[in-house]
Amino acid sequence: QVQLVESGGGLVQPGGSLRLSCAASGIIFSAANMGWYRQAPGKQRELVASITRGGSTNYADSVKGRFTISRDNAKNTVYLQMNSLKPEETAVYYCNARTYGTYGYNYWGQGTQVTVSS
Repeated sequence: QVQLVESGGGLVQPGGSLRLSCAASGIIFSAANMGWYRQAPGKQRELVASITRGGSTNYADSVKGRFTISRDNAKNTVYLQMNSLKPEETAVYYCNARTYGTYGYNYWGQGTQVTVSS
């Protein structure tokens, strides 16, 4: 059974920081491409950051220089360090794990709420 369990969300003031974690089980974590997405009320889910199984990273333009995605294969965990948070970044943040090819998969976590407000 595959599980992606996010943690670290919460309420933070504008300009503050949070670190999200996503612990994976039921997959070969080191072989998975991992990503963080977010969905604000009334909006589509969007990619925030991703990291390949080889460690290459990709970021949405809006978060470059402020967010950092990383992974610890020994702990089966991917992280998202978020600095200088803005109110418009209030959303549910989702962890994603996927591989490609004939036996590829695409799994989602349950999401963690991030609220940026004073």
